[in-house]
Amino acid sequence: MDPEQVDEFVMGYLKKKGFNSAAKHLQESLHNNNGSSFSSIDYPNDPELTKLIRSFSQSENDPSRYREGYSKLRSWGYNSLDLYKHELLRVMYPVFIHCYMDLVGKGHTQEARSFFNSFRKDHEMVHLRDLQKLGGVLAPSHLQEMEFARSLRQSKINIKICQYSYDLLIQYLHRTESTLMLGIINEHINFQVYSGQPNSASDDIEAVTIVGSFHETADHVNQKEIHWGLLEDSLEDRLEKTGGLLSDSEKGQGESKAGDDSKKRSAEIGKQGSSTKKLKKDKAGTATTKVARQETSTVLSSMPRVKPELAMPVMSTDVEESILEDLRNRVQLSSVAMPSVSFYTFVNTHNGLNSSSISHDGSLVAGGFSDSSIKVWDMAKIGQAGSCALQDDNNQIVGKNGRRNYTLLVGHSGPVYSATFSPPGDYVLSSSADTTIRLWSTKLNANLVCYKGHNHTVWDAQFSPFGHYFASCSHDRTARIWSMDRMQPLRMMAGHLSDVDCVQWHPNCNYIATGSSDKTVRLWDVQTGECVRIFIGHRSMVLSLAMSPDGRYMASGDEDGTIMMWDLSTARCITPLMGHNSCVWTLSYSGEGSLLASGSADCTVKLWDVSSSTKLTKAEEKNGNSNRLRSIRTFPTKSTPVHALRFSRRNLLFAAGAYYMSDTVGSIFLNFDRFGIMAVFVNMSRDLRRATCDAIDRRSQIVVRFAVA
Repeated sequence: MDPEQVDEFVMGYLKKKGFNSAAKHLQESLHNNNGSSFSSIDYPNDPELTKLIRSFSQSENDPSRYREGYSKLRSWGYNSLDLYKHELLRVMYPVFIHCYMDLVGKGHTQEARSFFNSFRKDHEMVHLRDLQKLGGVLAPSHLQEMEFARSLRQSKINIKICQYSYDLLIQYLHRTESTLMLGIINEHINFQVYSGQPNSASDDIEAVTIVGSFHETADHVNQKEIHWGLLEDSLEDRLEKTGGLLSDSEKGQGESKAGDDSKKRSAEIGKQGSSTKKLKKDKAGTATTKVARQETSTVLSSMPRVKPELAMPVMSTDVEESILEDLRNRVQLSSVAMPSVSFYTFVNTHNGLNSSSISHDGSLVAGGFSDSSIKVWDMAKIGQAGSCALQDDNNQIVGKNGRRNYTLLVGHSGPVYSATFSPPGDYVLSSSADTTIRLWSTKLNANLVCYKGHNHTVWDAQFSPFGHYFASCSHDRTARIWSMDRMQPLRMMAGHLSDVDCVQWHPNCNYIATGSSDKTVRLWDVQTGECVRIFIGHRSMVLSLAMSPDGRYMASGDEDGTIMMWDLSTARCITPLMGHNSCVWTLSYSGEGSLLASGSADCTVKLWDVSSSTKLTKAEEKNGNSNRLRSIRTFPTKSTPVHALRFSRRNLLFAAGAYYMSDTVGSIFLNFDRFGIMAVFVNMSRDLRRATCDAIDRRSQIVVRFAVA
């Protein structure tokens, strides 16, 4: 290489990198020495220097450098020792997505697609939804137009890694002179290095987190003050003031009477033995239950009290007396005092059941179906039918008089994705793909109101704890608050970056929580409509929410089967609950808040002792001990994914789900007409339908059959 070429390469490199002052001095030096400043160096006979200068002069637009660099880094990571492999592989995903976006940003679309398709399988198990979104980035303009891509480019990823794993990675990058990979890692990854051996928990929730402008916004939002206490003059306060929390000895006659009523109700639903077992268990655990009741009373009295921000509806005397009676006879639960479980199984649904709900006393069960209908079953009527129940030509259960034992509610023009009972059980609230919410009367068996306001499918709608008000969430990325007597929403909450999939009221009715496909949970003030908390930590879409009875804690379940418990005051995750193998569709706290029940698509109901997980010492919090819990009890079902859970006011656990054959298959039928494509989905869950809609929208690939595990 000629000295003049070397000078040109060095000068061009300095100017390209912005070192204008150095380039100016170099140019002046060359001019003063008549271009002979480097003549003392034998460039042609110095191959190392020639190689180094050629590497600097190599065009940074060469797309093959990304594939070559990432492929070598990937091979090195997978061939590492098992002790460090799971930590080193955490680096692969952020490097992969930024290599792809760099290629797209530089206009190498073909090379970017080839790179993406070659290595995407390594990350599909954990980041499938992110990859589906990222697959839509096909042009440099998309990096600015798409919120997801823009947030990734503007954010950094925190990765927890031990000191030795970190040293191994840095040594490899320097030894192999992988300057491109080193630059990507330096720009987009923050390492949180800790001393000691690698963490054996490869599924650590906090091992990989995204930080950036969004997290800065979340930190700012989470500094707002919230009031999580119970309402003033609540029914629990009245019960405590009147001495309604009876001890076991004082409650003897009441238990006997309640036991008779419970036996009658159990006979109606064919479960005569559960009440007797429950009574024996209560007598055997008198001491433990008495201590638990005293603790519950102490906790209730120490809870802060707040005023309602909404005008609360007037509760009728009959309803109030019924609730107080249930609270007086509530069974105190703990890790040694398990609840009785009543499971309602839907059969012959032909995979058309999208949602189900159970009334607070378990007497009514509702289901929302893909054929746009809602069906409500009265357990008392089913009990009266007994063994005389028959099946008609359409596999519908009928009684002696030939009539159906359920009430059919028809009015929606699309699949029904939620059906919820009001606290007294006199109304049913339903939401549908037709963008509407409907209010039904269980006494009149008729539709009363049709609420319109959302722009897309309404995934969920929930009554407030006191009725009258309800909240809804939709594919249009908003949540809205309504009252039964108004046709238009009172508030609209906007801020999520993707579908809002579930909504839940706070016990004091001053806040609602929303879970979204953007992997976050938000808490909103119902009076102002502002977001007051952002909870970040889930790795997949959030599908279920539950509030503790005291209003201090919240549980959220996601698509991967992870449940996270949050402290509302600090927006901190107290502990992740690991145990489910599939989507967590429903969550419910027991009446005193000591147990959490979770229902999943893995056909199990799990119970968690959450009271111990919320009692971390300051030393444990400082040391990062998350006190991860395992379920204390698992109730398996027979091929029945769990759609709904509810603890009654007396702490009986109700559950519902639809029986599925193990070889269930979902299909799509495509109908082409002059307006385009119309897809009719059969035997498919909501998640599969949404993924298929995304595929149809991208016009890239349409998968026409799905196997449902």
